[in-house]
Amino acid sequence: MAQRHAPRPPDLPLVPGTATADVHAHTTRSDGVLEPAELVRQAYAAGVRLFAIADHDNLAAYRELTAPGADPLPDGLELVPAVEINAVTRGLDVELLEGELHILGIGVDPRDEAFEAVIAAQRGARRLRFATTVARLRDLGIPVDEHLPSGVLESDDALGRPTLARALVAAGHAESVEHAFRTILGHGLPGYVPRTGLSPVEAIRAIRAAGGLASIAHFSDAPSRLALMRELVGEGLDGLETHHRSFAPDTRDALAACARLLGLVETGGTDFHGDTGDYADAHAGLVMPDLLVAALRGALRMRGWPVRP
Repeated sequence: MAQRHAPRPPDLPLVPGTATADVHAHTTRSDGVLEPAELVRQAYAAGVRLFAIADHDNLAAYRELTAPGADPLPDGLELVPAVEINAVTRGLDVELLEGELHILGIGVDPRDEAFEAVIAAQRGARRLRFATTVARLRDLGIPVDEHLPSGVLESDDALGRPTLARALVAAGHAESVEHAFRTILGHGLPGYVPRTGLSPVEAIRAIRAAGGLASIAHFSDAPSRLALMRELVGEGLDGLETHHRSFAPDTRDALAACARLLGLVETGGTDFHGDTGDYADAHAGLVMPDLLVAALRGALRMRGWPVRP
């Protein structure tokens, strides 16, 4: 969520969602507000049958939900392991918002120890950035320490700025999560601490090595950044999120045309975090045509999902 994207246009009507797939949502194992089991329950109730929790740098939610002794998943729900990696655009001759591209790894093998080592290092970098930001906010005279979740810095969750934004709201320093980003935590603002970690190419290679489909998330500028997109395709990029919940129809159409031009798999999701409504609200804004879902499911099958023991 650190790469801020435009909110869903207010002139688009909110109607019951029809999407049967969502491969981009977040839980408390990164920067969402719902526990994994509750998010699955709400997604299933909304009609989702192909679902991926794409927590930042963390497969913990998937492992919890599929562990021996865990409650069975709802009948007919296909849960796919996924991550979102906030990649730092070093090594690329581009200027992007906050210097980041977010890469989804959909269908990665949760047993891949090399991939787990990679994302564990990412989580470590997140904890350092989080702690540095907490100290900076303290120095700015807007401390949030008392409003952070208990033991957050000692956890192995993938910490992110939305957690800090919620603490700023609770402490009375911001009106909302979005307001906290606009006034304190956003790029170039007093509470901003630069990110470190994988580059986009490194993220794509790690995802591919773990058997996953690498897709760029919520990158509405893709059609105007064809040179960059072609460079990443050459490095193994598989997909493009053409149907993010916030996208207006013309944006979806332009991204779909870009995906077809470059031979990329189309992906889509709510990018649900929970700060602006419940899952049903987010799902109501998601468009996922049946043909897109079928093609996505087929692409995952070609990459070996589901993983066999």
